[in-house]
Amino acid sequence: MTKTIQLSTKTPEETQAVGRSLGAGARPGDIFLLTGPLGAGKTCLTQGIAKGLGVEGYVRSPTFVIMTRHHGRLTLHHVDLYRMAGPEEAWDLGLDEQLSGDGICVVEWADRAAELFPGSSLWVDLAYRGDEDSDVDRRTLSFSGGQPHLRAVLEELSAAYPIDNRLELEKDV
Repeated sequence: MTKTIQLSTKTPEETQAVGRSLGAGARPGDIFLLTGPLGAGKTCLTQGIAKGLGVEGYVRSPTFVIMTRHHGRLTLHHVDLYRMAGPEEAWDLGLDEQLSGDGICVVEWADRAAELFPGSSLWVDLAYRGDEDSDVDRRTLSFSGGQPHLRAVLEELSAAYPIDNRLELEKDV
């Protein structure tokens, strides 16, 4: 079992920078499974991954179209399962084709069909913690699983974006 790596970002730009590093280090077949509440930064992280892959243009969440494809160094298959009732409905979309292709796959709301994904996938749980008295939008990103090449990228990122608000997070629990 691999350990969970956590890091903290304070702005959407930092969250995108984390994504850019992941996209730059991505290899064919990588699967990123994103979870977290509305507004946690799933699409923001995906936009960074797209930039790291060299995707041009704006990447938005495919909530209503469910799947989109973007071309860069690798093809990015972007899937949003928010509107799915369960894993069977997600599988009926042809999700297996996106997961086994030669590009990478980013799935928002992946917890709605968790049993469909291979064990080598990188799970990313995003938690948002806004502060009304500050311009800081803190996000905690928790990474588990994933291929060894991504784990190395994550180790470097955790040093660059350490959890500096751990006491505040524990205080709220």
